[in-house]
Amino acid sequence: MYARPMFSRAPRSHARRPLPGLALAAVLAGACTNQAKVSEERATRWAAEVGHRASEDVKEVERGLPVGAAQLASLWAKGGDPSKDLPAVRKGLVRIRAEVPDLTRASSTFFALADAHGIAIRNDLEQDVMAGQDVWKLFPDLQKAREGGVARAGGLFAGARGPGGPDRDWVAAAAIKDDKGELAGVLLTGWTLRRFAFHLQEWLRHDLTEEQAKTKDPGKLPIVYVLVFDATGVYSAPLTPSVNEQAIGQLGLGARTASASVHGVVSITDRDFGYAAVRVPELEPDAGIVILWSEI
Repeated sequence: MYARPMFSRAPRSHARRPLPGLALAAVLAGACTNQAKVSEERATRWAAEVGHRASEDVKEVERGLPVGAAQLASLWAKGGDPSKDLPAVRKGLVRIRAEVPDLTRASSTFFALADAHGIAIRNDLEQDVMAGQDVWKLFPDLQKAREGGVARAGGLFAGARGPGGPDRDWVAAAAIKDDKGELAGVLLTGWTLRRFAFHLQEWLRHDLTEEQAKTKDPGKLPIVYVLVFDATGVYSAPLTPSVNEQAIGQLGLGARTASASVHGVVSITDRDFGYAAVRVPELEPDAGIVILWSEI
């Protein structure tokens, strides 16, 4: 006979029970994983919608620009020289934006006039930083507009800087013909990529709010960001946390979206975001949008 140990082994059924703290951690981890998956799924669904909206924005410009260009041909009537009547140029640019439906709806942040040599004459903004700049040099692909149709290009106007860090301009152009049918000038319009990201982000948030109102869902709206990417980098709306842009920049979306849209989960400052990215070739062949989404 031997003495029974003072502390006997716990029953096997008890030995397999996790400690309360570990059980709670496991539940929370599972909840976070499920929430991240939901965020990824919703980002994927809405990325297609936002990509379509971006495509429609470009199409509005492509439809409206030739119409506006035809109306501005009157500035060259009877040998007129728009560069000698800048108030008339600005008035004409403001008028076409008000009268051409597609240009009224367009997300453009500026309209501008350039001469037949590609030298900017005037834009429709009060403070004009474009005048005198060589558009052909800054945006070589826009020279295709001289052959007819609408040309698109990415680049950057000198002196054009806004909030949110380095930016890039997307510009479209249509030729203006004089009364002899010869090239007289060029009508330009466009936006910065950061401003375009802001526009798409606000569009998404507006639609999410409307969807919530229709379903009478009392829950909180998710945290969402829209960013634009191209071969040069990633561009987010002003006031977007810089870490978001950095995290998306590390995903290499330009190459990964070459053949199909992509989606996944990325952790940013201890928060899991679902993300989804799609190409928008109407902007540029290698450009697209990406949504960051986090359920609350």
